[in-house]
Amino acid sequence: MSRAFVNEDATHEPEPRYVLPPRESPRFDAAAARALLEGAHVGNTQSAETATGYGWGNPALAPHIEDLIREAEGLGDERMARLGRRYLRAARR
Repeated sequence: MSRAFVNEDATHEPEPRYVLPPRESPRFDAAAARALLEGAHVGNTQSAETATGYGWGNPALAPHIEDLIREAEGLGDERMARLGRRYLRAARR
């Protein structure tokens, strides 16, 4: 293979793994909301969307996202709070 097509310096980070309860669990939506924010935090929202079945900005998760924003603010995690607010803006569109 030509060296032009080989990127030896590329990092091959594994896909994030999300621990989710069964879809029929009453805790699933809260866990899915957390997974979407965690995916966005590591720059891989698509993997969280695939794992949860929810797209970024799905309004069904808005109440859980609001809880996560409050949690993040309480912990001083401004990055997660900001991601949560961005999710809510997308949910309102």
